[in-house]
Amino acid sequence: MRQIPTSEHVVALTFNAAWDEEGLDTVLRVLRQQKASATFFLTGHFAERHPAAVRAITSAGHGVGNHSNSHPPFGELTRAERAQEVELADRAIRAATGTVPLPFFRFPYGDTTPGQIAEVNALGYAVIERTIDTTGYKGTASGMTVQKAVKRAMDALRPGEIVQLHVGSLDGRGPVIDAEALPQLIDALRSGGYRIIDLRTLLTPAASPATPRGSITNW
Repeated sequence: MRQIPTSEHVVALTFNAAWDEEGLDTVLRVLRQQKASATFFLTGHFAERHPAAVRAITSAGHGVGNHSNSHPPFGELTRAERAQEVELADRAIRAATGTVPLPFFRFPYGDTTPGQIAEVNALGYAVIERTIDTTGYKGTASGMTVQKAVKRAMDALRPGEIVQLHVGSLDGRGPVIDAEALPQLIDALRSGGYRIIDLRTLLTPAASPATPRGSITNW
């Protein structure tokens, strides 16, 4: 799924976490202040290295999904290796949170094929990709700014948009642009007449055709 199937003016905010936890405190504070929800897609390595950060996410009431264990390009792996990436991440996230993560999976780098999606579905996950990536993760060294990140999300605005942001920075240096951009992004979305929704509503039969984990279908 790259867009929620709806005609309502709603948007979902999602964060990938694969590197460090920089910017997370800001993200969680802004979401709390703005009374907004987000879904965080974690790698197993992130969950192992930053269990306190993972607990902070879940304690704040946000959903957690699977983003593979070590963030490899899935196209370079065998089917068995891809399954292992999903399963190891699931174990690490469960260990860090003490709870069962959402039945949502996001491919590293957006590297996916219909066959790979079917494999993930068979493991009990729906694939949640993005309508747009702010690319804030590229950092100021690549010319990214808060304004550019917000503009990318707003230029793609449509009913059911799924915005992808990131926790941490690719090179471990400089400001975390997506964290800094979040207040402006939420204000811009709401000023544009859009409501921020929780992806967990997709698990409610009245909201979508999705069903609980174990019988979830490909969206």
